[in-house]
Amino acid sequence: MYKLNAVSLAVAATVAAASFPTLAQEQDQTKLERVVVTGSAIKRIDAETAVPVTVVKMDDLRKSGITSVEQVMANLTSVQASTNTTQSVGSSSGGASFADMRGIGADKTLVLLNGQRIANNAVDGSAPDLNMIPFAAIDRIEVLRDGASSLYGTDAIGGVINFITKSNYQGGTITVGFDSPEKSGGKSRTVNAGFGYGDLDKQGFNIFGFASYRKSDPINGLQRPYNARTNGGLSYSTDPANYTQDGKTFYNPAGSACGGQQMVNVDGDCLLTTSSFVDYAPKTETASGMLKGTFAVNADLTLGAELFVTQNKVTTTVAPVPYGGYVINPGTQYYPNNPALSPTFNDGLAGQTFNAPSSAFPNPAVVQPGYAYVYWRDFPNGDRVQMNKNNQSRLLLTAEGNGLGWDYSGAFSYNRNKVDQYLVGGYANGDMIGEGLLTGVINPFGQQSAAATQLLQDAALSGRLQYATGTVENLNAHASREVGDWLNVGRAAQLALGVEFRHEKFESAADVDFAQKVVASTGVDPNFRSEGSRKVYALYGELNVPVLKTLDLTASLRHDKYSDFGSSTNPKVSFRFQPMKELLVRGSASTGFRAPTLYELYGNSSFTNTGGNYANPLTCPDGTGTQCKGQFQVMNSGNPNLKPEKSKTATLGFVYEPISNASFGIDFWWVQLKDHIGSIPQFALFNSYYDYPALQQYFHFAPGNTLSLSSLGCPGTNCGYVDQTLLNLGKVRTNGLDLSAQYRLPTKIGQFDFALNSTYVAKYEFQDFKDGYWVQNVGTYGESGPVFRWQHNLTTNWKYDTFGAGVVMRYKSGYADFDPSTHARVASYTTFDLFGSWAPRKDLALTLGVRNLFDRAPPFTNQEDLFQGGGWDSRYVDPTGRAYYVRATYSF
Repeated sequence: MYKLNAVSLAVAATVAAASFPTLAQEQDQTKLERVVVTGSAIKRIDAETAVPVTVVKMDDLRKSGITSVEQVMANLTSVQASTNTTQSVGSSSGGASFADMRGIGADKTLVLLNGQRIANNAVDGSAPDLNMIPFAAIDRIEVLRDGASSLYGTDAIGGVINFITKSNYQGGTITVGFDSPEKSGGKSRTVNAGFGYGDLDKQGFNIFGFASYRKSDPINGLQRPYNARTNGGLSYSTDPANYTQDGKTFYNPAGSACGGQQMVNVDGDCLLTTSSFVDYAPKTETASGMLKGTFAVNADLTLGAELFVTQNKVTTTVAPVPYGGYVINPGTQYYPNNPALSPTFNDGLAGQTFNAPSSAFPNPAVVQPGYAYVYWRDFPNGDRVQMNKNNQSRLLLTAEGNGLGWDYSGAFSYNRNKVDQYLVGGYANGDMIGEGLLTGVINPFGQQSAAATQLLQDAALSGRLQYATGTVENLNAHASREVGDWLNVGRAAQLALGVEFRHEKFESAADVDFAQKVVASTGVDPNFRSEGSRKVYALYGELNVPVLKTLDLTASLRHDKYSDFGSSTNPKVSFRFQPMKELLVRGSASTGFRAPTLYELYGNSSFTNTGGNYANPLTCPDGTGTQCKGQFQVMNSGNPNLKPEKSKTATLGFVYEPISNASFGIDFWWVQLKDHIGSIPQFALFNSYYDYPALQQYFHFAPGNTLSLSSLGCPGTNCGYVDQTLLNLGKVRTNGLDLSAQYRLPTKIGQFDFALNSTYVAKYEFQDFKDGYWVQNVGTYGESGPVFRWQHNLTTNWKYDTFGAGVVMRYKSGYADFDPSTHARVASYTTFDLFGSWAPRKDLALTLGVRNLFDRAPPFTNQEDLFQGGGWDSRYVDPTGRAYYVRATYSF
């Protein structure tokens, strides 16, 4: 069981308050229960910890309108960025949300539930999906802001986030809530309930369960103005269609006017700007449940069982399917040189003589003289709609107790994550569409005939496209004990020993029959299948030695052996020095590692478009020529030759408590990473093609030095693409500091709690490839996203009798924008949330609040990396705007 001392409880009453140890040594520590806290395997009084841990109390966050774990992560200043549910729009993430501490990658932040691993998201195996955490059952979150591979093994380079559920819960509770943005779209409803019976301390058992449900409406591409600030998601596939004979020069029947739907003239080409079709936020529906039972066999042994299940459905909408590179047969009614089309064509090309075709039915992937290749978008079948269904479950069995002088704990868990991707609207049989264009039934340049309309309706499809499943079986045990006052300082040294066995399995595949019909609109290889498995064995130990009455030293060491790539041994040393009761000095140094995931090792190749619009470096080397602005094909693939990432981390911190109600802290941190696993950023590949000739090997041009604008013919000898196979890249170096301050002020009109949590990044630099140039990323977009120099959370809570209120300020500093040639800066982003609460009865509590009080819009950015281009960045801001919410909780 977990308990917090008085000072920790006072601090944790604020949003994201830091859990600093009580500095006074005169307290009777025998009255405080010894527990295992995040970042240590030794059962100790939490006041003794020397590692920087932030404690987030969920009761306070719920009052401030937080309804998901994803929102919690967005409010931690040590988290630089997170992949959120919004980014599932137009991607294959399965709607997952990840945390990224220190900005070094979500796959280097270890996520635990009650101190135990859960399954990573099955789509890419990078990290657990935060949406899968049973939100209603969470009591608090402990965030270790330090590397911890010496204790937890892989993934803990950036830190550890441990979600801790309620324990020994008794009684019942029901909470309902409603969120309503001031602007249209984005409404959400929540309900959760819990019930517990039995007092573990008095009756020897406790069983409780929690269930929750949350549904959020989408915000579509026309319900906010932010995406109209710039042309985003430019595409050659339009309506009326573009057409070409050589894959380089494109024509449109609207001529330079580009009069079709959402079309703009870019350097003489008519392109579709897709941003208005793309959801700002997807439709989500999340249901979760947890059942936990604990039984005290006797005073020395407690057994536990825990089961949780979560299902998250994410429905996304983007622009209609593009059919690029399809052929129109010469002699058919919609072939561009048909004189009958002259009145509707404004480009002056109708009626011209094209070269004769070389065959009756050409390969649409090969540019052949005499054929017109159209880039058309299927507006008649409507926007593309995908639904990702993500299911997570875990069964956990535990035993803990003491015997022969040891405190011990053992656990077995079975974890499973399964993601199914469904196409539920706007998609069609590509062969039927291609045949309709080839034979002149479908009109890519104007209104459809009755026959064409019927063909398009008959071609419409829905079904499951692909699935991914990941399982993790984990067996672990550890024990700790006092081993004597070796140096006669009045406190005993403590030792912990542990073992772990883990079996991981991954499988991902397409539904062959359905995928074959929609390959033209999805780019998913119908025959793709990726799978792999591994076994992991680990031994670890931790030793804490009081050297002086004021100084403790701790050392830990872990050895991991992987069945598929080898072994890794990682040490850590730390100290806790308290020269006076008001001041604590702490620090640590450690090494860490991250094993490549099964997906990174064994993932099959797949093709997709570049995130932004780039110029073909051969046909448009200086901004003029052909293919000067397009979304070209990219091949992504796993790599069985990957090596583990390795790291070195260090911290040095000071905590000062001048009075009992105030605490100030500063923690300096350093992280250095080598053999970073990733793909060379697209920005670097296209913009450094000539500067760094080694990058030219990743470009595979089609005949005529072209790059493919669609997935037709990919893979194949006529597919022009950029290779983004996963590699061990260069190094990453970052350092900075975390600041915290808390103050509790009792007054005649109530109690005020103030908390400030800030993170300052002094340096963040990385290399795109081994021994490559260094990219500076602090306060600038860099090549794939900014690292914020400053992030602040400032919280004030007030409580008097049955009334309460609070205000939260969140701040992110500005940065140099995506396109360095513009010398533009993205403005800083500050929002305020305000709430009030009232408990008219002991069993009833009401909360009313408003998020984004001043309706702050996302700052403008010209980034083009995300599918949701068009003037804002969904990774760092909430597009909802001002939103009101109400919560009501009834306890019984």
